[in-house]
Amino acid sequence: MPETATAERRVFGRPQSLTDAPFTYCPGCTHGTIARIAAEAIDEMGLSDRALVIGSVGCSVWTYNFFNLDGIGAPHGRAPAMATGIKRVHPENLIFTIQGDGDLAAIGTAEVIHAAVRGEDITCLFVNNGVFGMTQGQMAPTTLLGQVTTTSPQGRTAEREGFPIPMSEMVALCPGAAYVTRVAVIDPPTVREAKRAIRTAFECQMAGRGFSLVELLSICPTHWGKSPQEAVQRVRDEVLQVYPLGVLRSPPAGTSTDGTAAEE
Repeated sequence: MPETATAERRVFGRPQSLTDAPFTYCPGCTHGTIARIAAEAIDEMGLSDRALVIGSVGCSVWTYNFFNLDGIGAPHGRAPAMATGIKRVHPENLIFTIQGDGDLAAIGTAEVIHAAVRGEDITCLFVNNGVFGMTQGQMAPTTLLGQVTTTSPQGRTAEREGFPIPMSEMVALCPGAAYVTRVAVIDPPTVREAKRAIRTAFECQMAGRGFSLVELLSICPTHWGKSPQEAVQRVRDEVLQVYPLGVLRSPPAGTSTDGTAAEE
């Protein structure tokens, strides 16, 4: 069969904004899914030549091995600060972070809140799986009440460890936040919605509308002690009750669908 005919029949392949390196995440982890849909959005927007990804400490530290983009590693929790500096020097570029809950919602809380308050034109992709995944499953700020982790072996309690932090709700209160939403990546419909959310966030940034955050409810079968199927069901049965899906701050009027500022 001619090569052109084969290409015409191809309906699925690796996005150009991803390298051909195999994902090294644990089996069932949805970090890889998030990387893929972010890369697809970048390709569709034609921004691969001016996009830069910042991976912070945690499972997202592998990010720059997988994106076929400029990338840089940030100190623990400091990805929004690094993104701020780079974006201010290169305002024409797409600058985004990928951070876990043990990073963005713990040591990085101040960084993300102040970036949102200032209305920095950056995008944070916030992967929430409720544990410190890379360092053996300790309790994270987003760990649910009753959830067993290596540092809460009897389950998290409000009296002892406090309540889970609703990061997206906090960020949505910041006046500089342009777009804040919570999505999931547990099945094809939610993955499609997550991709739309990521693209909307990128469009807000490229239109100069301000700070955007996309929280992505992910699974960690390894440290949850569950099969991938059981982990997905746990999100449906438990996680969504604490972290409901939906847009918490809508993008401002005038944001177009091609990543440019529409005329007012």
